[in-house]
Amino acid sequence: MHPLIRNRRLRSSETIRRMVRETVLTPHDFLVPLFVVEGKGIKQEIPSMPDYYRLSLDNLEKEVKELWKMGLRAVLLFVKVPDDLKDNKGSEALNPNGLMQLAIQHVKNVCPDMLVMTDVALDPYSSYGHDGIVENGRILNDETSEILAEMSVSHAQAGADFVAPSDMMDGRILTIREALEEEGFIETGIMSYSAKYASSFYGPFRDALDSAPVDMKNVPKDKKTYQMDYANRLEAIKETQMDIDEGADIVMVKPGLCYLDIVREIRNDVEVPVAVYQVSGEYAMLKAAAEKGWLEHDAVMMEQLTAIKRAGADIIASYFAKDAVRLMS
Repeated sequence: MHPLIRNRRLRSSETIRRMVRETVLTPHDFLVPLFVVEGKGIKQEIPSMPDYYRLSLDNLEKEVKELWKMGLRAVLLFVKVPDDLKDNKGSEALNPNGLMQLAIQHVKNVCPDMLVMTDVALDPYSSYGHDGIVENGRILNDETSEILAEMSVSHAQAGADFVAPSDMMDGRILTIREALEEEGFIETGIMSYSAKYASSFYGPFRDALDSAPVDMKNVPKDKKTYQMDYANRLEAIKETQMDIDEGADIVMVKPGLCYLDIVREIRNDVEVPVAVYQVSGEYAMLKAAAEKGWLEHDAVMMEQLTAIKRAGADIIASYFAKDAVRLMS
């Protein structure tokens, strides 16, 4: 007795495999993280993130033009703030002529149609490396949210299309949304880091921005009192739905690969776009394994990115975006 149904018929050639493929990556799926630093003529490789760079504003402009030519249409901006500008309240974040505000303007000047999203959190500006104000060994929630709202308005004034609060303070989406509305920025969107886990995969990113928590008395040693416990699933759905109710236009799961079950849960539960951040540790692991010859870089990269989209991501923030698009083309 021979089987009448043979699934292998639909795998018999590359042509038929492409024709029936369920998940297809395109350049429009990607959000490109970019790290910006003070200075001029700087393109500084990040040691723990091979082939990824901190860029001064002049090189940021060049990078954005290259991304646009490649078909990449959205960037997520982060800034590395000098230590002498850091304090407990992240005061420099509100400087209208600060590095983030200037970076937004530079991107929009050279490429007006590039979608600009901006990181909203205190850690790059904090003398303690935390996403909120530190007081007596605690991270203050409501006071931090007020500053985040001011940051968001400042970014909108500079020309940001979306603000992306990555802090995980309770209620900050509502505070930000109300502040934007009051200042007339009704079109400025919010991409909320809704399910951001207290992960060990963030190390290289913190190296890139010098934003790790400092080891000091009365300063929390980690971010576990505000970022999510990685053992929790239902909490992610609760957090995400609350952000949507407060005005988030896009929700995010971070990190990516270890949390694809969460991505699928949220994708099945909500009706707004879902973003996934494939974080620095995920990037660095593949780079290191490929350098050792243990994994085939491009094949594993595309498998990982496809898995993220297959799980339900509408948007993928990834340091691999340029490499992936080069392969696609």
